[in-house]
Amino acid sequence: MNCRMPVSRRIGATLAATVALAAAGLCSAGQHAAARAEGIVIHDARGRDITIGETSRIVSIGGAITEILYALGLGDRIVGVDTTSLYPPKALGEKPNVGYMRQLSAEGVLGLNPQLILAIEGSGPKETLDVLDSAKIPFVSFPETYTEQGLIDKIKMVAHAMDADDRGACLTAAVSSDLTELKKLRESVKKPARVMFVMSFLNGRAMVAGHKTAANEIIKLAGGVNAVDGFEGYKPVNDEAIVAARPDVILTMQRGREQLDAQTVFANPSFALTPAAARKSFVAMDGLYLLGFGPRTAAAARDLALSLYPDLNDKAATWKPAALSIDCRK
Repeated sequence: MNCRMPVSRRIGATLAATVALAAAGLCSAGQHAAARAEGIVIHDARGRDITIGETSRIVSIGGAITEILYALGLGDRIVGVDTTSLYPPKALGEKPNVGYMRQLSAEGVLGLNPQLILAIEGSGPKETLDVLDSAKIPFVSFPETYTEQGLIDKIKMVAHAMDADDRGACLTAAVSSDLTELKKLRESVKKPARVMFVMSFLNGRAMVAGHKTAANEIIKLAGGVNAVDGFEGYKPVNDEAIVAARPDVILTMQRGREQLDAQTVFANPSFALTPAAARKSFVAMDGLYLLGFGPRTAAAARDLALSLYPDLNDKAATWKPAALSIDCRK
């Protein structure tokens, strides 16, 4: 019997896992052991090829990464999470907290004795990453691309890093199905709402979302258009720009005691002059659910769409997002 396994498996523009079997099923256990012994190679967001060996002790940095790991049934391998890992709630409730993803302490991460660190792109600071790299613990940085394909690729990449491609295929199938249903719902929108995402107020000026942000993309997925144009990222805007944007709806995220409410926003003189104020159109949603671009993103976009367009409720009544109930742990 001839059992052959590639020395490594790579993830790139497309994900491939090639397994050659002379007798189907008879060599799978040996092949799996050989593959793990050789290591799985991931080309990560920092442009490096990372070889992964053991995966029984993981530090997960980034809410979407943690959510994906739990959805794949791999939460028991996590030994630490960051403060953005809010879903499922038991993640922060049960796992040691290594701090905010952009303000990580190398000592806090290394003190958990991880065999693998999975982190969303943008984690840091650089000084901490340098220390973690020098510790020779595999550190995989995952691209943060706020698109449907980017979401699918992120799930596949996490699953591949964990040698759980079958589970990844299960979850991506569910998410793809949800995105298809979302597209059908979106096609029923006759007049897209102009939505302004307000992150916060900074010295009296609203911090709002422009292009190339998670907020911009979730608005599009929900069938709306971003009322803010002309810049990328999150920036403070002046009163004249808010009035000129003429948003139909104000969108924000819930985040504990500091979250904005409709009364606070519409009390601002510039927002008081918008169509959103005239209609009292204000939507607040859980931050990770709305902006995390994890497995629940299609469900979040559906919920936002129903807030923007209540007449779609009948069309959405029979759609139960598959990613919310699928069991991919087998």
